Amino acid sequence: MRNTPQAGQAAVPALPPRETRPASESKKEKRERERAARKAAYEQKKAAKEQRKKGGSAPAPPLPRPPGPPRRPPPRRRGSPAHQANVPANATLTLRAGAASATGAAAGSTDAGPFATGPAAGASAQPAAKATPAGDFVVPKPGGRIPAGGRRTHVALRATLLITTCVFALGSCGVMGLVIGKSSTPATAGLDPADAAKYRLSEFPTRQAATFAEQYALLCMTYSPETASTRRDDLARYISSGVDGECGWDGKGTSKAVAATWDGTAETLPEYGDHGRYLGVQVRSEGGKLTTLTVPVYVKDLATGEGMRIAGDVGQMPLPPRADVPPVDQDAEVVDDTLSDQLREQVLPGYFEAWGASDTTAMARFTTSDATQTATTGLSGELSEPTVSEVDALVPRNVQGTDPYTYADGQAVQLRVVVAWTDPAGGAVNRSYRMTVVNTAQGWFIKDVRGGVPDAEGGRADVDEETAAPDDETGSDEDTAPDEDGAASPSESPSASKSPQSSKDKQSDKS
Repeated sequence: MRNTPQAGQAAVPALPPRETRPASESKKEKRERERAARKAAYEQKKAAKEQRKKGGSAPAPPLPRPPGPPRRPPPRRRGSPAHQANVPANATLTLRAGAASATGAAAGSTDAGPFATGPAAGASAQPAAKATPAGDFVVPKPGGRIPAGGRRTHVALRATLLITTCVFALGSCGVMGLVIGKSSTPATAGLDPADAAKYRLSEFPTRQAATFAEQYALLCMTYSPETASTRRDDLARYISSGVDGECGWDGKGTSKAVAATWDGTAETLPEYGDHGRYLGVQVRSEGGKLTTLTVPVYVKDLATGEGMRIAGDVGQMPLPPRADVPPVDQDAEVVDDTLSDQLREQVLPGYFEAWGASDTTAMARFTTSDATQTATTGLSGELSEPTVSEVDALVPRNVQGTDPYTYADGQAVQLRVVVAWTDPAGGAVNRSYRMTVVNTAQGWFIKDVRGGVPDAEGGRADVDEETAAPDDETGSDEDTAPDEDGAASPSESPSASKSPQSSKDKQSDKS
């Protein structure tokens, strides 16, 4: 007799018996039993389908029970809620599997009895699960996966979010790169027409046209009756059809030009606009005479400099005027005669002997450890037999107040030195240098040597032609030169026979 459920306890139906099979069942018997169960389920589904076609609702005829060992219900524990429930012993759990599967479930329970949970009942439950309406929630088996439709939606959503994030990141990087690139681009300063005219900036290939004009000027100022035919052919390669083919020469006399250099002047040729220029070329003849020619040049292609022609006859012009050099303020310069004599007699002769021959071993005894390259390189034997004729040691400003002059350790002093050399031809030449010497505990050492010394007097050394005598020793032939019409014109070049005085002569004149 079962116990009556107390207040608050629910009546729990009895569970169906557990399927058991003897341990002696072989694998072959198991396969045959499962095959019989599948066949029974198929017959049951076929019968239910034919019954639906006929329109009846009667359950399908019971199927024979598949062969198998007898089943026993599992033992129950005393005192369990199922044992104490006041329910019939033959009660079963009824699960709704949908309206489409109710008929099949009822047919299966009629034949199998209240405890039918074998393969036939399991086989009949599978079609019922497949016929579940779309509105019901399907719970997957333990360890199974969610329905395919939900999984596909989840994967598509994740892919969409990932693609959107990547596109946004790439767009942000692109915009940031454009901003940084534009901000880092240096601003290009433009020149207005006034600046271009001030600095003579244009698209005209001036340097190439100047080289072309220099070549033509050399041919023009070189002539002789013996080479007249060859000269005429050479000039024809430069000039246009209307230009004088002899470049102003009448076929008499001889001349030879040894150098031609553009003097830096360039005047616009208005007839050709940006494609033409008047260029000034200085030509030096074999006798040393200097002449300036104005050469009109036309250039067809401004980008490449191709298509050049001499677009007119040349004109001979005077040399550009030269200014007078102002005198140097000698009051600010103080010369230490004692130091000058010491360096001229003890230090500089040995140094210039080694410097002229580029003897690095000997020069190391006279130079500092940080001496410049010019002070440690030398002339490689181009000049020899140096004689130090003049040395002026300029006292630094911080030492000028001392008497006698006292130089601290490491004090640098500037020198002006004149050295007489012997050139390769055996002649004597004077060369002037600016030097820097440093006082040390071991004596004075050379740190730097540079060429050139400024003129303290300034002014001009040549004589104006208006005041020069006609029978001057320079000769009238050197002061005149034939122009392009064959007439003689005065030249403003300084006389080749006159040379400025040496600094030694100037010093003696001042004394």
